[in-house]
Amino acid sequence: MDLEARKKQWEKDVLHPITNKYPERKENFSTTSNIPVPNVALPKDADYLEQLGFPGEFPFTRGVQPTMYRGRLWTMRQYAGFATAEESNERYRYLLAQGQTGLSVAFDLPTQIGYDADDPIATGEVGKVGVSISSINDMEVLFREIPLDRVSTSMTINAPASVLLAMYIALAKKQGVDPKRLRGTIQNDILKEFIARGTYIYPPKPSMRLITDIFKYCKENIPRWNTISISGYHIREAGSTAVQEVAFTLANAIAYVDSALQSGLGVDEFSQQLSFFFAAHNQFLEEVAKFRAARRLWARIMKERFSAKDPRSWMLRFHTQTGGSTLTAQQPENNVVRVAIQALAAVMGGTQSLHTNSMDEALWLPTEKSVRVALRTQQVIGYESGVADSIDPLAGSYLIEYMTDEIETQARKYIERIDDLGGALKAIELGFLQNEIQEAAYQYQKSIENKENLVVGVNAFEVNEKIELERLAVDPTIERNQIAKLTKLKSSRDQAKVSELLTQLEKESLGDNNLMPLMIECVENQLTLGEICGVLRKTWGEYQPPTWI
Repeated sequence: MDLEARKKQWEKDVLHPITNKYPERKENFSTTSNIPVPNVALPKDADYLEQLGFPGEFPFTRGVQPTMYRGRLWTMRQYAGFATAEESNERYRYLLAQGQTGLSVAFDLPTQIGYDADDPIATGEVGKVGVSISSINDMEVLFREIPLDRVSTSMTINAPASVLLAMYIALAKKQGVDPKRLRGTIQNDILKEFIARGTYIYPPKPSMRLITDIFKYCKENIPRWNTISISGYHIREAGSTAVQEVAFTLANAIAYVDSALQSGLGVDEFSQQLSFFFAAHNQFLEEVAKFRAARRLWARIMKERFSAKDPRSWMLRFHTQTGGSTLTAQQPENNVVRVAIQALAAVMGGTQSLHTNSMDEALWLPTEKSVRVALRTQQVIGYESGVADSIDPLAGSYLIEYMTDEIETQARKYIERIDDLGGALKAIELGFLQNEIQEAAYQYQKSIENKENLVVGVNAFEVNEKIELERLAVDPTIERNQIAKLTKLKSSRDQAKVSELLTQLEKESLGDNNLMPLMIECVENQLTLGEICGVLRKTWGEYQPPTWI
């Protein structure tokens, strides 16, 4: 079939049915000079087209959806959460009113490592880097006046992800929402915590059990929920290169797929609910190529290594966040430009959702104004720049395609090396991934100190200035108030039922039953995050990272 006939067949079978699904987006686009923007630009070489493919088709180099942003723009999902559930709820409703299309919840450190606000270990950290959530009552306040069937919610939570998901499901039921209608994501990626971030609780084996329990439960009960967001973001923020970000993220993903298969799931039963999370940094062309390479490499891994049959199982769907580590405290207004470049790279690379950092985040929690500017950055790209009018605007760029091939080749070599070590979990135990990231971070920092890489305002174009940005005030009574709420909750609930459920949880944690139904029952009966995680700490123990010499 010649190129033109192939294009017409693709448009008839794939493009138009999806375009018609989203009437809010136009079918025909043109520039301000009335130059028509084609649906998709095609190479003149038939063999090259076969290698590159059409958007929405294997190997998905050009995007996982046939129409990409011509059909619907990416989800604009700003990451937010601070202090109390009341204050975070106010920020969420503000962002939704400003045009945000999805929520993304940041939890405080005690919540991330499974402790209640009244635990002594939480002292001084309650509500500091995210919202404090200890019980379903906090979750109910967090989503007050936000119908859960009308928003897509992402929760950046890992070790205690099962408990927070249980609270979200219980709250949906309380709102009268069928859990099958829930849309969103839990990060739930414990391997990258062992590698790069550190908010782990349990050892690897029981941690992986919780993850596969979630896979199984959501397959049957929350089919539209992304059960894991396999994260390269934190790997990159820890100092990895773009190639390492792709390689280590996909190596972790392979480990999760292997674990799910060993638990008895079929590959096409759960893989469509996997999602990914990447960073976008300042090297614009490399970042675009990185996203294309990751999509193509994952499609081939799923099809060739795991023999997945459903094309949806081959799709790498991902969220992107602009690079927090690239923000500078010096001349913070320059961060607006950095974020715009990074956001544009994510869009040109075909992201499904996007968070843009605020210019003041290197200094303190972002204010409403700086968050609004960050969101407006996405909206300007989406509605004014024209880059969303073409399905794959950079396809065919010799440099982009060269970089895509190089990143895929180098990432594949890393994955083969990790396989030779025994897989991602073994490579983590040996310290291989951690050491590779540390070396890359060291080399990059050295290049800045030697001025081989210039960072505007840091080692070049410096000025002496007094920073006069608005600063968000944090209420010093947050911790005391959270403890008072917990004291009241614990004194008013059915203590006999609490004891019964804690005993049952301890028993079932030592067996093979799926823990998700019991966790939902626990939170519905007002058991707290810390109590549930405390039982699992008792039966499973806590992870102690090895020391390498």
